[in-house]
Amino acid sequence: MSWLEVDAIQTDYGLSRALFGVSFDVGRGECVGLLGRNGVGKSTVMRSIMGLTPPSAGALRWKGAPIQGWRPDRVARAGIGFVPEDRRVFADLSVAENLDVARRAAGRHDRPPRWTETSVVTLFPKLAELRDRRAGHLSGGEQQMLTIARTLMGNPELLLLDEPSEGLAPLVIESLLAQVQRLKAEGLTILLAEQGVAFSLALADRVVVLEKGLVVHAGPAAALRDDPALRDRLLTL
Repeated sequence: MSWLEVDAIQTDYGLSRALFGVSFDVGRGECVGLLGRNGVGKSTVMRSIMGLTPPSAGALRWKGAPIQGWRPDRVARAGIGFVPEDRRVFADLSVAENLDVARRAAGRHDRPPRWTETSVVTLFPKLAELRDRRAGHLSGGEQQMLTIARTLMGNPELLLLDEPSEGLAPLVIESLLAQVQRLKAEGLTILLAEQGVAFSLALADRVVVLEKGLVVHAGPAAALRDDPALRDRLLTL
């Protein structure tokens, strides 16, 4: 059974439609990559799943149960964590305080907590050095590490990563890729929206390619890795 099912969702911003019947699924322990140019609807898919921009039609199911119409906090407590494109750290709080806020907000779960401050700083050792620094004084890469770590403190079973490599230096992207690969190896289910093709294909088991709010391709990531002509055709629409 698929853990997450996105079934023919349509999502609007006012009178403007952003998604036109988008469908795909994510299985337990899988990494699915949402690919496409900037503005094709990747972030809207993430926001739709989280209830931040609820779909006007279609269905969303998590572990077989419908979740459309749920508030974002209820979606998060059900086990879906969201790392937004713009990071949104609490700039005036320290790194440790950002993590503690996430721990407190997570509340109680039916499942035992998997992530603590100790385990997230083991994944991102740099955060241990920066524990007392205000988040607003961190670099872009450090803020991205903090945002992922803060989301993990909510004990997600599915992690939504929205453009995690955007605006980061190549060496920082390389380090971030290794950290996300470790999360995948530990069995965390991941939905990755990413414009960076190399980053996505290094992680994804399957890919869903969007263009103008429509799914134009879905299939194994290996097909795009092994066929440059197909990759170029799909991603230069």
